[in-house]
Amino acid sequence: MREIVLDTETTGFDPRTGDRMVEIGAVELFNHMPTGRTFHQYINPERDVPQSAFEVHGLSAEFLRDYPVFREIALSFLDFIGDAPLVIHNAKFDVPFLNAELEWCKHPIIPMDRAIDTLEIARKRFPGSPASLDALCRRFGIDNSHRTLHGALLDSEILAEVYLELIGGRQPDLVLGHGSSAQSSSRVAQAEDWRPRPRQKKLEPRITQEEAAAHAAFVEAMGNGAIWKKFPIS
Repeated sequence: MREIVLDTETTGFDPRTGDRMVEIGAVELFNHMPTGRTFHQYINPERDVPQSAFEVHGLSAEFLRDYPVFREIALSFLDFIGDAPLVIHNAKFDVPFLNAELEWCKHPIIPMDRAIDTLEIARKRFPGSPASLDALCRRFGIDNSHRTLHGALLDSEILAEVYLELIGGRQPDLVLGHGSSAQSSSRVAQAEDWRPRPRQKKLEPRITQEEAAAHAAFVEAMGNGAIWKKFPIS
């Protein structure tokens, strides 16, 4: 199963009042394992960036001026996410921004039920406890010390680890940001190609001769209808 862990950074809180996206980051998971494929794009918001947004993201209008506007990267973004479920922390914030940008450039919007909201999952699992990304990192022992500023790709990589903890624990091979994409894809391919095969060497019996004799006597006493006589111990 393919999933996309996604995060956005914006100039504010509401696209209806003129706020825009300034960054998208996304990480591909396959069967809950990172493949090494990512999507990352800074976006020219075509407006001033408030000082508050600059302090959070470290992105200024001057820095973003030479990057493409959303309509220029919309198709590459849609190609990357495909039809996969989107894992988002607080989807009620990110999805409206994505849909506003998609509507403005005449692309189909993303249904809200396509999003897996890790904020909602965390609140259900830990009612009354802090459920921010930083708080969940502390809870699960995930190192986020390099997260001094909010960045979409870094946050999506951290969120991928948090998500796997929320749904039952990190896989032992989950290492985001290390190793090549080819190595990660090779691991996924090997997992997909695996098939059960007969043992080359039969396992040694785990019962003693005394236990086998006692079982045989017990079965014999049950008569010819005993099911164990149809499937004797080999």
